[in-house]
Amino acid sequence: MTMHSTQAVESRDFDRPDDVREFEHGRAEVLDMAGGTIGRFVLHPGWRWSQDVKPMAGTEWCEAPHFQYHLSGTLHVQMADGQEFDVEAGSVSSLPRGHDAWVVGDEDVVIVDWCGASDYARTG
Repeated sequence: MTMHSTQAVESRDFDRPDDVREFEHGRAEVLDMAGGTIGRFVLHPGWRWSQDVKPMAGTEWCEAPHFQYHLSGTLHVQMADGQEFDVEAGSVSSLPRGHDAWVVGDEDVVIVDWCGASDYARTG
């Protein structure tokens, strides 16, 4: 039995993203492909969502849900309900709406996000 795919094959890399959104202490590189959006977030030491992205978002907490793989660094997450935890390189995290986060230590946090990149740090 032969199976035929109806979707075109796509292969992309973040060296040529469709969009780059710069913010204090970091950037989001965004690819639109296969009917979806994927983002690579590069967050430098000193980055904190509530200081560096909140002014663009205009919300009290980050309202973008995230499903992400952590390539490097340590990210501390604080949920609106008070729960706090660290996410380290090699981990996969799923964060619902209503959180703050910040880089811990002196290493860049690099994350690939399959869920929350479409409107993250978008202006205008």
